[in-house]
Amino acid sequence: MTIQLDDHVIHELHYDEIKQVLKDEPFASFLGMKLTKLGLGTAEAELIPDDRMLNAHGTVHGAIIFSLADYVFAAASNSYGKTAVGVTTNVNFISAGNRGETLTAKAKEIKKNHKLAWYKIDVQNENELIATMEAMVYRKSHYFVNQDK
Repeated sequence: MTIQLDDHVIHELHYDEIKQVLKDEPFASFLGMKLTKLGLGTAEAELIPDDRMLNAHGTVHGAIIFSLADYVFAAASNSYGKTAVGVTTNVNFISAGNRGETLTAKAKEIKKNHKLAWYKIDVQNENELIATMEAMVYRKSHYFVNQDK
C-alpha cells in the first residue's frame, strides 16, 4: 500500500532543504540566475544578462529567456519536495531583453493533481513583459527530501 503524503506538510517541514536544492541547480547557477522566492507551487528568479547571453542582434538570446522561465517552472513544480519533470512548454516571446537589465521570472501553479501540474510563467524586465510560458510537469512518486525528519 502506498501512503499519500500531504504536499503542504512536506513543503513546510522541508522548506529549507527544498529551497537549497533548487537554489543549487547547476545550470541556473552557471548562468547566474538567483532564486529570490519560493512558495507552494510558486517561484521567482532574477538574471542580469551579460554580453555572452546576447544574440546577433544585440538583444538577449531566446535560449536565455527560455532558461530563466524554465528555472522558475522547475522550482515551482518541485516546491513540494516531490520530483517533477517537464513534459511540455509553450513560450511566447513578446519583447526583446537587453544586456545589463534585470530580468525577473515568476511561476504560478494553475492546477495540480496526483500526477500532473500546470504552470503559467511570465518573464519581464523593469518596464515590460518579455515572454510568457505555459508548462506542464509529470509528478513522480519519488521525493527528493529526507522524509525521516
